[in-house]
This record gives sequence, C-alpha cells and structure tokens, in this order.
Amino acid sequence: MPKPTLKDQIDKIASCYAQRRSAIMPALHLIQAEFGYISRQSMEEVATILDLAPVQVYEIASFYHHFHTQPIGSYHLQLCTNVSCMLMGAECLLNKLEQRLDIKCGETTADGKFTLSTAECLGSCDTAPVMQINNEAYCENLTEQKLDEILQSLNDKSCLNKRC
Repeated sequence: MPKPTLKDQIDKIASCYAQRRSAIMPALHLIQAEFGYISRQSMEEVATILDLAPVQVYEIASFYHHFHTQPIGSYHLQLCTNVSCMLMGAECLLNKLEQRLDIKCGETTADGKFTLSTAECLGSCDTAPVMQINNEAYCENLTEQKLDEILQSLNDKSCLNKRC
C-alpha cells in the first residue's frame, strides 16, 4: 500500500479539528519529522492545504523554538539559559561550546554535525546547568570537563545515552 501523500496526511489531521487552521502545529511536526526541518516551500504547501495565508503558517513555525526553519546538525545541542543554569555557569559553558565547535549560538558546524542553541528552560533546575541533545538526552550537572567528554563521545559516534 503506497504511503499517503503529505496532503492526505494533513487533510486527515485537519479533519479532527473544528477549524482547519488548528492543524498547523501538527502539520509542521509532521513535516519536521519527515525532513528534519520546515522549509519555506513546506510552509507554503501547508498554507495551501489548510487554505491559509503563508504568513499564518510562518508565524507559528518561527515562534516556537522546537520548530526548525533551517537544517540542523545531526546533534542539536540545547543549553538551558534560565536562572538556575545561568547561576551555575551556563554562560561560561555556552562560550566554551562556541569555541570548541567554532560556531556561534544558532549556527551549525560546517560539517553539519552540530547545531548549538539555547533553551529557556529544560525543567531540570536541580541539576543545573543542563543541556539537551536531540530533544532526548539530558546532560546534567555540566562542567567544562563533562562538555569535553560529551563532545568527544559524539565525535567518536559513541552510543548516546538518555542521560549524561
């Protein structure tokens, strides 16, 4: 049986809502899961399918930090910058990551391996500072030494544990 088209999948999602525009976020999640990020063309396609102006879809895609409108690296490193993490040295760790990866926050390494971002809160204040990798692995009680070990293990393609 052939895989349903993107339009068919989004139409099915939209049928669950009283208003088709309510399907914007699930449609964007679907696209990001399929392609790794949400391109301008994809946003325009969602707008057409849901009978919306493209700007309405772009507003949602660009507002929420969990949507990516540019390709991201194989490893998305998100360092928490909320109060607890900042008090425990997150700013220094962010500087260390930028130096070690030779990128600024919001950028991806030239080899496409790492994207560095900040997160407002990762909900692990008692283990600050904390970083999340690929929306799944939490690395807690971070130090510069731990960061080096994490980056080395990711560069060595070691198995990524759910917690560091």
